[in-house]
Amino acid sequence: MNWFTNLLTEHNAMQALLVLSLISAVGIGLGKIKLGGISLGVTFVFFVGILAGHIGLSIDSSMLQYAENFGLVLFVYSLGLQVGPGFFSSLAHGGIRLNIMGLSLALLTLAMALSLTLVTPVNIPDMMGIFCGATTNTPALGAVQQALSQYGIESDTAALGCAVTYPLGVIGVIIAIIVMRAFFIRKREISDAPVSNLPRPINTEFEVRNPGIFGKSIEQIARAAGCHFVISRVWRGGVVSIPTSDLILQEHDRLLVISAPADLDALLILFGEQEPDDWNRSDIDWDSVDRLLVSRSFIVTRKNLNGKTLGSLRLRNLYGVNISRVYRSGMPLLATPELRLQLGDKIIVVGEQSAMEKIEPMIGNSVNVLDEPNLVPVFIGIVLGVILGALPIHIPGMSLPISLGLAGGPIIMGILVGTFGPRLHMVTYTTSSANLMLRAIGIALFLACLGLEAGEHFFDTVFRTEGIMWVGLGFLLTVVPVIIMGLITVKLMKTDFGTATGMLCGSMANPMALDYANSTLPGDRPSVVYATVYPLSMFARVILVQVVIVLFC
Repeated sequence: MNWFTNLLTEHNAMQALLVLSLISAVGIGLGKIKLGGISLGVTFVFFVGILAGHIGLSIDSSMLQYAENFGLVLFVYSLGLQVGPGFFSSLAHGGIRLNIMGLSLALLTLAMALSLTLVTPVNIPDMMGIFCGATTNTPALGAVQQALSQYGIESDTAALGCAVTYPLGVIGVIIAIIVMRAFFIRKREISDAPVSNLPRPINTEFEVRNPGIFGKSIEQIARAAGCHFVISRVWRGGVVSIPTSDLILQEHDRLLVISAPADLDALLILFGEQEPDDWNRSDIDWDSVDRLLVSRSFIVTRKNLNGKTLGSLRLRNLYGVNISRVYRSGMPLLATPELRLQLGDKIIVVGEQSAMEKIEPMIGNSVNVLDEPNLVPVFIGIVLGVILGALPIHIPGMSLPISLGLAGGPIIMGILVGTFGPRLHMVTYTTSSANLMLRAIGIALFLACLGLEAGEHFFDTVFRTEGIMWVGLGFLLTVVPVIIMGLITVKLMKTDFGTATGMLCGSMANPMALDYANSTLPGDRPSVVYATVYPLSMFARVILVQVVIVLFC
């Protein structure tokens, strides 16, 4: 058995691969076990790494550093790539308010952590580790360790602080949610209505009464309008038809318009009259034309369409078809001519069967094409993210510059590539399973290395007075700010409890608490708000901990 012992203990590339894979496999397996309906998930890899470090397992320090950094970069970049397409849209539709709440929670937690350094013997580096564990934010810990090493300060105790406070950081958010719901939240403050990052398009009927648009084509009107809309049907002379963009509107034309709810007032001014809710629609059968046509969905798989606008395809004028919806990642988008298509978009087309046969090869509609991994934008984005993370940022009043680091740079670049890549005809599409695989491998590598680093002194720390104090401080940093900000959000900001819960879980970077919220609250509000708040809150903490270390260390 000496060969096996040597395989586990002698530092080389094979031994590092074996140890990290073993820790990851055991940790992910144990993470599937639920106690009281709660599971630590992939976070269990962290604790298996701690146990492995405690019993004496280790790997070469340079390999450890490489695997830890690469895992962190892979995780945060893949996360940014996933949320990128909807990130800026969510900010434009209520997300700014939610992100302000999330950032307020981050600042409140940090202010409390700094205050505790004044009344306890815990120094700033250790408190920042406790802060990262209490907020379950391992990328922020990576930023702390990088900042401390930049100044030649020992970073092992910061990792220990994160390790001993992380478990109660996970459970603490759940406890805070339970306390708020049991003692402070009324039933009417819990909404079961669905919510979305983007406003769902709606159908509205108008009658053309505005003389300013008489005799003008739909294309001319759309260009002059200050809002987006799609005219899907026109009723004229007792006949319902699908209009082309060059159709001239006339007085008393009745229109079936698809738009965002927020644009209804503008459309009322544009067209002149909205049909009342009690209007007798029996004289217009909007679906009559559909009985002569077919409706098909097509998946955009032709790479040359990536980044092109829907209007540039001229499907309505060339083939006489109507594009009623575009779905992206399951979300319906308004099919305006300005909408830029991305690989993987699903478009709903209504028209004659012969037209469908011509359109299909033009769109692609070959799902197998999407199964091929697009790794070029992944590696290009990582390169650019690392460069962005290393870029020095000079802040007035600070003696040394700070940087976004390997946690901040790649996630920002992932968001930017995911959002604007298609406009540069970059194929950024990856299947959900492929993205989850990249993220899982990255976070498993990072947590395994982190655990190995902290494991050697973990139990010695936890079972002494200092360690017990760290655990208590971490629990306070988790529960108290969450309850305070949760009550402010619900009671003062008049936000429903499901939305507030998603904001709290996203700001605290706590997917386990989100799982609990989803299982106990109706609707999809917690999940949608979590995705809206998480990227900016995590990024803010990555920056804030570096600023604290630069200013106070």
